[in-house]
Amino acid sequence: MISYVTVGADDIPRAKRFYSAFMPALGYTLTEGSEGLSYALPAAAGQSSVAPDFYVKPTFDGRPASAGNGAMVAFEAQNQAQVRDLHAAALCAGGSDEGQPGFRAAYGPRFYVGYLRDPQGNKIALYASNPNEPGRDG
Repeated sequence: MISYVTVGADDIPRAKRFYSAFMPALGYTLTEGSEGLSYALPAAAGQSSVAPDFYVKPTFDGRPASAGNGAMVAFEAQNQAQVRDLHAAALCAGGSDEGQPGFRAAYGPRFYVGYLRDPQGNKIALYASNPNEPGRDG
């Protein structure tokens, strides 16, 4: 359903440090260009690309980038430990905490999530809902 997601950034090197702290562990490869950062999932030879791509770019209109109020991008991790590890790595790489990894009462019993803000203020979620791991209720 979603082909790609783009977030704006005024400081591309700072954004690269943040996103490179966790995107490769989720299987994304980075391509850099004059237009910013492009993270993509690898596709097998002869196969079409695997969606969604994730782009970090300067704004098109040249005005300062800003985070959308109520907008968030969520990335699925393999398990709860990976959520914790990647959340910590992203904090060390310049992100700010928006909610430590854990279960939330408002979500399903297996939805384990940590929230961050990238250096530009964009909200990012790292989550896992692995059925082979303990859920909120034990």
